[in-house]
Amino acid sequence: MIGRLKGILAEVQPPQLLVDVNGVGYEVLAPMTTIFQLPTSGSAVTLHTHFAVSETAQQLYGFSSVNERQLFRTLIKVNGVGPKMALAILSGLDAQALARCVAEDNVAALTKVPGVGKKTAERLIVELRDKLPEMEAGGAAPELTELAGASSPKASNDQLAEAESALIALGYKPADAARMISRAQSEDASADSATLIRLALRSMAPA
Repeated sequence: MIGRLKGILAEVQPPQLLVDVNGVGYEVLAPMTTIFQLPTSGSAVTLHTHFAVSETAQQLYGFSSVNERQLFRTLIKVNGVGPKMALAILSGLDAQALARCVAEDNVAALTKVPGVGKKTAERLIVELRDKLPEMEAGGAAPELTELAGASSPKASNDQLAEAESALIALGYKPADAARMISRAQSEDASADSATLIRLALRSMAPA
């Protein structure tokens, strides 16, 4: 079992990371809440990991904190929620937002996450109700000004494509991803790809 990786952040292609640990490159999937807190490529990074094995794949998932990893593990124990859906949930909702959805029985907010239907949302609320209070103290996601890397003067076509690809990888339909990124760009025309992704996901989160 691989519980932690400490190495050099070699590559970031949301939601996938490549971490170089003593010359060995580990491919890691991470929620956007973790990716937003990463240093620039080439910097040292430590990730708390969860190793998932299925009939078709073996995959490492990485998180910026032990609390976030625990929340991921709590989510995948809910019937009908697999690692991919848990990754999408954590990308769109930080611990506080998720706890608020559960406390307020906010099914509508949860169903905005790709793959989460009404029944799954209701199941999440029931099964997480007594498990999330301790998560609320885990800290909010960083503000937009704290994102790693500098914004470009204007988002390039490559950055727009990267932002759309990240949302599609999280489970959003291509048309929805394009619409979300277009809306995010209209909100901040100078945003880089990471900021566009964050703005797009923030528009889907509960108020």
